[in-house]
Amino acid sequence: MMRQYELVERVQAYNPNADENLLNKAYVYAMQKHGSQKRASGDPYFNHPLEVAAILTELKLDDASIAVGLLHDTIEDTDATRAEIDQLFGPEIGTIVDGLTKIERLNLVSREEAQAENLRKLLLAISQDVRVLLVKLADRLHNMRTLQFMAPEKQRRIAQETMDIYAPLAGRMGMQDMRNELEDLSFRILQPDHYQAIIDRLEQMQADNQETIETITSELTERLADAGITARVKARVKSPYSIFSKIERKSIALEQLSDMIGFRVVVGSVEQCYRTVGLIHTQWKVVPGRFKDYISVPKHNDYQSIHTTIVGPGRQRVELQIRTEDMDRIAEFGIAAHALYKDGASANLGRIEMESHAYGSLRQTISHLTSGIASEDFLEYTKLELFQDQVFCFTPRGRLIALPRGATPIDFAYALHTDIGDTCVGAKINGLILPLVTQLRSGDEVEILRDQNHRPPSNWIGIAATGKARAAIRRAVRQAAAQRAYALGEHVLNMMLEREGVMLDEAEAKMLAEALEQPSKRELLIALGEGKVGSEPLGNALAQVKGLRKRRRKLDLPVADTADGWFALRATDQFRFRVPGGQRSGNQAKAALAQLDFHTPVNLSGEGVVPGDRLVGILEAGMPLTVYPIHSDALIAKHDSDVAWVDVRWNLAGREDKLYSTVISMESVNRPGSLAQISSAIAACDANINNLVMRMISPDFHQMIFEIEVRDLAQLTDVLQTLKRSPGLSAVQRAGLREAGMISTLEWDGRVDRSLRDDER
Repeated sequence: MMRQYELVERVQAYNPNADENLLNKAYVYAMQKHGSQKRASGDPYFNHPLEVAAILTELKLDDASIAVGLLHDTIEDTDATRAEIDQLFGPEIGTIVDGLTKIERLNLVSREEAQAENLRKLLLAISQDVRVLLVKLADRLHNMRTLQFMAPEKQRRIAQETMDIYAPLAGRMGMQDMRNELEDLSFRILQPDHYQAIIDRLEQMQADNQETIETITSELTERLADAGITARVKARVKSPYSIFSKIERKSIALEQLSDMIGFRVVVGSVEQCYRTVGLIHTQWKVVPGRFKDYISVPKHNDYQSIHTTIVGPGRQRVELQIRTEDMDRIAEFGIAAHALYKDGASANLGRIEMESHAYGSLRQTISHLTSGIASEDFLEYTKLELFQDQVFCFTPRGRLIALPRGATPIDFAYALHTDIGDTCVGAKINGLILPLVTQLRSGDEVEILRDQNHRPPSNWIGIAATGKARAAIRRAVRQAAAQRAYALGEHVLNMMLEREGVMLDEAEAKMLAEALEQPSKRELLIALGEGKVGSEPLGNALAQVKGLRKRRRKLDLPVADTADGWFALRATDQFRFRVPGGQRSGNQAKAALAQLDFHTPVNLSGEGVVPGDRLVGILEAGMPLTVYPIHSDALIAKHDSDVAWVDVRWNLAGREDKLYSTVISMESVNRPGSLAQISSAIAACDANINNLVMRMISPDFHQMIFEIEVRDLAQLTDVLQTLKRSPGLSAVQRAGLREAGMISTLEWDGRVDRSLRDDER
């Protein structure tokens, strides 16, 4: 165990003005609080905070950070309190220690929820003080170094969490050495066979290539010295996990990897970096496509270097990284290399963001991640937003946008602004109009095409690669669904008010909502539109509010007089029927009702019905009961007919995922690709095409009728709205019985029309 004076000496080695009293007090306090506690290895628990503090001294952090390293587990694992830490060590240290303390799990449903909330708390603390992150990473690194003493299942869980969250977070802050060690420690536990195979291969390569490594090192050093450039050349071996990732990404065998050993060339200035590149490229052949300039365009984590690959001595491929001493220090230590607290001052976030683009970017990302995302989505969005390799794209005006690998123009649009994402309908990538599912590459110039009337469809959630885009799309989809439900609910309420011949003022509307256990009129209308409040409870509540005589009402459509009293009939798995009892005018209607029982066959009208449609059934003597959507033109002809009108309700319990066929029609400009455009628009709404008929109605226009499958009225509305916004389409609507009959026989005026253009098949 490191002695008290040894820790102080380690800090004084890089900071002669270290606060020795603070370090001694923190050492003694933590040792007393942890007392006789033991770790899984059997060692005293105090060994852990002491080793965390030692790791922080390697990063050359300030006195407060070292003290926090000693104290970081006291509030969580001992009887120490935040108030006591504040009193003894000051509120600055108390705030950091509290940021590292996990939340209580008493009110959390699952481990995943606890993990999400702890991560949210940690990220919020990081956004206030970067030292929270540095201490947390040191804490996780020591835990990983001693993980072998845990149970195997716990080892795998902690290793996976480290691989998913903490190693990428270290990389995001440019702390590449720490990231590599965290990844390798996790990789060894999660995939031990692969880890060992790569370790064996690396040892063999180093032994086989030792002479080549020495030759390349000396030759590079001499050539640069002859040109007046003093350089430090060192060979480096790639980490096992980075090698494994490359094998997985490129789908190649371990034996095919030729660049597991590379070289770093560290020179004195940026000007010498570019001189070195020129010298190397004139002395040796360059491997095409392997030159990257991260000095001109640094990575998101502040990393700067020039990368190139040459064919060196003995026709050996040599990967080179050329950088200055400052760049080398930042590449190794990341944000810790900025020495943000070397003067002992409190955190100055403006200064931190100025010195470290990585930290400023992280704070902005945390800001939108921690606002309004539910726990069940938070882990997913955080991994998407923070922890993927990035590509760099440009707006037409040259603005640089960093996105995770696999991002699409949808992510690009939302990175610019939420409104731009919501109204995005297309994109030009390097001047070409390409699909929104196109994955972007570094260097792409992206121009977003917009339509102010557009709203994002739900299937975009599966296309987006960033948490910001997915959260915005979910929010827009929820808002659109709520708006549709509100409009439908308003229509239902207005019809009932008109039928009763009454009106509601604001006070009565509020009373009606409260009677139906809804917080407001708006929430009531949405609940009506979503079917959460039925028409019967609504009618009863309205009668109570307006003082109406409670009675059974007739159907909205004209029906013959009926006596009071109803009996329920469940005739299919999809619908519930309510049939009026008593006498009906019209002999045929009476005969039809007399024959109605549980075995009566049920047909759907040709234009199709979908959940969310208001329905009515028509029953004629000796005929099946036919279910129509209430807007069907066919019902007009039956108003004065001697038929029975049956109240039909949806009965979908347990069948919410069933698909329903319906028919839509539209007119399209006659041009190549029009059918493909329509098909793509329908597919974008996650609807399926069963059948279609098209005919030329003029040299410039086709009429098209599609039979499609949808889940409900909301999805059908999405399809219609998307098609209405598509250029070249008009008269987009649900088809009537005539058009539906045409698609059922594929006939137009007695003939079959299948004149699809060859380019649209």
